[in-house]
Amino acid sequence: MSDNAAREDSAHKEPVTLLGLGAMGTALADAWLTAGHPLTVWNRNPRRAEPFAARGATVAATAGEAVAAGRLVVLCLLDDDSVDEALDEADLTGRDLVNLTTGTPLRARDRAARAQARGARFLDGGIMAVPPMIGIPESGGYVFYSGSAAAFEDHRHTLAVPAGTRYVGEDPGFAALHDVALLSAMYGAFSGITHAFALIRREDIDPEGFAPLLVDWLTAMVPAAHTTAERLNSGDHASGVVSSLAMQVAGSATLVRTAEEQGVSTALLTPYLHLMERLLREGGHGEEDTARVIDLLVG
Repeated sequence: MSDNAAREDSAHKEPVTLLGLGAMGTALADAWLTAGHPLTVWNRNPRRAEPFAARGATVAATAGEAVAAGRLVVLCLLDDDSVDEALDEADLTGRDLVNLTTGTPLRARDRAARAQARGARFLDGGIMAVPPMIGIPESGGYVFYSGSAAAFEDHRHTLAVPAGTRYVGEDPGFAALHDVALLSAMYGAFSGITHAFALIRREDIDPEGFAPLLVDWLTAMVPAAHTTAERLNSGDHASGVVSSLAMQVAGSATLVRTAEEQGVSTALLTPYLHLMERLLREGGHGEEDTARVIDLLVG
């Protein structure tokens, strides 16, 4: 849709207020404007708002003025403190706040309680996308939302314009928790990839030739997440075990020795291996799957 067509269609679209025009905020603003939503924007550095003013967006002079412009207020700022500061002097009565700023579950719950006390409904969001994926449905990007179910239902079509939506519950902290859980798994995978490339770094092995092997292997291993989830729900850690805890602990010594031989630090590898060894030492778990390691992390 062209900007002119979007402006003509704006009378039929829900107005959106957006606080924050960093890389992600800019992508969100572009998506809503392109889709024809009347948009009010505010940014600490007003220069970032100029391109959107040229496209018909209203630029608010203050965060409070922006919040006053409409019911749906989306925040995509630097951090939790930035959100608190932006909302400090604003009248939140009757507003639906949607916080897309990356934060923790505890801060989301606290912010939801404070928003409710000030007369607003609250949704927290975790964006599972990078800015180039925003506004492109086929990119697969989406946003976790949690908090007020009524607010989500009232705005779900508007919220779906930049990226897909996945509502994960009334607990305001659940969106951030889902977000961080997935990101934590990502960094775990990155650490394994980093260690694998370190092992071959000094050898006559082409990293680009090795990469497809690594991707195929990790892809084959990822479905283990489903098995882990089933074992956590059922409490059955022994049925259908293919590679037992005892077997994996015995085999892990080779991983450590190989790293030492290659002159590679085991810093990325040993934390998980040590947890498996600890579980084995507790006794009675040798023939089980390794899913019970999770209980060592959560006490």
